[in-house]
Amino acid sequence: MSLSSAEATPSADAALSLQFDESDADLLARAFRSPGDGPQAWRLNGEAHRMSLVDGFDRLLAWPSLRGVGRYPHQERTCVRVLREMHGRAILADEVGLGKTVEAGLILKEYAIRGLVRRALILTPASLTGQWREEMESKFDLGFAVLRSVRDWEHRPLLIASIDKAKRGPHRAAAQQRPWDLVIVDEAHRLKNRLSVNWRFVASLSKKYMLLLTATPVQNDLDELFNLVSLLKPGALHTYDRFVERYVGSADGRVPAHVPELRDRLRDVMVRHRRGIAFTLPPRRVHSLPVRLSPAERRLYDDVTDFVRDAYWSASGRMSWAARLTLIVLQREIGSSTFAVATTLGRLAQSPLFGAAERDRLGALQRDAAAITSNVKAIHLLGFLRSSDEKALVFTQYLRTLQYLQGVLERDGYRVVVYHGSLPPAAKDAAVRAFREDRQIFLSTEAGGEGRNLQFARTVVNYDLPWNPLRIEQRIGRVHRLGQDREVHVVNLWAQDTVEAYLMELLDRKIHMFELVVGELDLILGTLDERRSFEDMMMEIWTLRQAEERRAALRRLGDALVRARDEYDVMRERNEEVLREVSEEVPA
Repeated sequence: MSLSSAEATPSADAALSLQFDESDADLLARAFRSPGDGPQAWRLNGEAHRMSLVDGFDRLLAWPSLRGVGRYPHQERTCVRVLREMHGRAILADEVGLGKTVEAGLILKEYAIRGLVRRALILTPASLTGQWREEMESKFDLGFAVLRSVRDWEHRPLLIASIDKAKRGPHRAAAQQRPWDLVIVDEAHRLKNRLSVNWRFVASLSKKYMLLLTATPVQNDLDELFNLVSLLKPGALHTYDRFVERYVGSADGRVPAHVPELRDRLRDVMVRHRRGIAFTLPPRRVHSLPVRLSPAERRLYDDVTDFVRDAYWSASGRMSWAARLTLIVLQREIGSSTFAVATTLGRLAQSPLFGAAERDRLGALQRDAAAITSNVKAIHLLGFLRSSDEKALVFTQYLRTLQYLQGVLERDGYRVVVYHGSLPPAAKDAAVRAFREDRQIFLSTEAGGEGRNLQFARTVVNYDLPWNPLRIEQRIGRVHRLGQDREVHVVNLWAQDTVEAYLMELLDRKIHMFELVVGELDLILGTLDERRSFEDMMMEIWTLRQAEERRAALRRLGDALVRARDEYDVMRERNEEVLREVSEEVPA
């Protein structure tokens, strides 16, 4: 490898063609991972320092140290352009599914290798903090912590925080007191209003570099575009009054004017790729497997549901957060398996959360659950697996369901590897390797839905359905994402006359969720109701006592979802209209 001055300023295309040889890769790996001192460490440190001084980011240094990251030209071009032309301040606005998270991680890693970023903050919706932490660790070897306490602001140089948590109280002050080398904001369209607390909080942070990630920089009108750009580069679109006068061509703020000029200005701060005609993800084939519960399972499901409804309404609005969460968990567990709910029922039969009469009911329910030794859904799962010779990811929310399924599958002759959150990192890596090599079934809790790319498989089985649709999407995203070149099969198991049946009615039939590209669902749900989670909405419907009330509430939520889907389609068209001239197609 040579870093001569003659190579200091090649063209962007030439920069992308430069490659490391094996000795360079080995040097990088050892330079950034070998502790200690002595002559060898001194030499490696010197080499690392020399590489950190490469002028103009002419070559990307991060690739040899990454794990499980495909090398896609559009992502590499984005990284080079942000580093060389935008000086680390950019809106990454690729369409959904093209890998904005990888682009942000690659930029961060390039800065970290060169010693230019030592303190970095990632702000994201609460539901995505775990996914970001997992991806940064597993792919980029960056040990981010998720914000837990105010002390983390001082002691954690690499920090991931929910923006809703970070902007409040003592967290806000602590975040503002410290300089950040790089701030990354995911779902940055949430900063569309410069008068909002979110916008003012991000604007108040001391930061050298900043990346804003959003597939929809324009959700309603051009004001939002001005607000995002102003966070990165105040004045890039003139003052607000001048921006409106020059670039807004309609009273509602939705029609751009002087588009070529606006395009040139946006190119200074925005990178946007869209899926070209030749670039399409392979199709999904969805298999719905409705199940009729056995008589014993049916009685238990109905009895647990009756208990949940009675307890939910008896509190008359005075229910504690812990009791409310407990009831939600009970209802979700019985939708997974009798094995998942049995232990919880036994524990709650001794809990002070409930009165004596309720504890007696819980104890009787626990005995009923313990008497059930097999579940009908498992029989249907085996039936599907026997019809396919493909590797399959089988997801469940609960460890006790996983343990039951492991026994069922292994007794039927399947080679199974298990994956759950309690495994140490080395065991998780070993599980993925085993699945890749010779195991047929990857049996996982939600931990397997975060961060891991498993495109070498193409079948996902949802043995139970999380009430949070984004969890379902994360599961599918392990195989249906950039890099998958085969048709993907999604199998949904659900019991008739259950809350999961309601969920399928809403997600499959109303908004056709399983046809969406991974990432689009969050944009749809984001327009629904920011005050309540989707799980809360489902719980409020399911606990209504009268069947007709439940059906009416389900229809209302379904209608709201259809409107949200329609609004998303309009928003997507608006972004295409406004940003068409800024975008670049990604070829196959």
